[in-house]
Amino acid sequence: MNDNEERPVTIITGRVWKKKGGKPEGVHVMLVAPDDDSAVRRALESLAAEGYAEAELDQIGDMDGIPDEEPHISAFQGALEGEVSIVTFDVPI
Repeated sequence: MNDNEERPVTIITGRVWKKKGGKPEGVHVMLVAPDDDSAVRRALESLAAEGYAEAELDQIGDMDGIPDEEPHISAFQGALEGEVSIVTFDVPI
């Protein structure tokens, strides 16, 4: 990939906690970054800025296209615009 090509939207999946030992939430973080290390670093910084005390990241990969449903469509668009988009959801304990 050269510098003139658009970078794909990266998605990172995992779980987050507002307070240590609290109830976990599932998380999808979408962003555009030059490499996986930068993506993880920016994701963790953004999660901390949003008040999450802990994060456990499981997978990272490039999006294959625009998601089908909200809130992921908006998160994808935000990532294309340079934001770090965070989508949280309930997970079974």
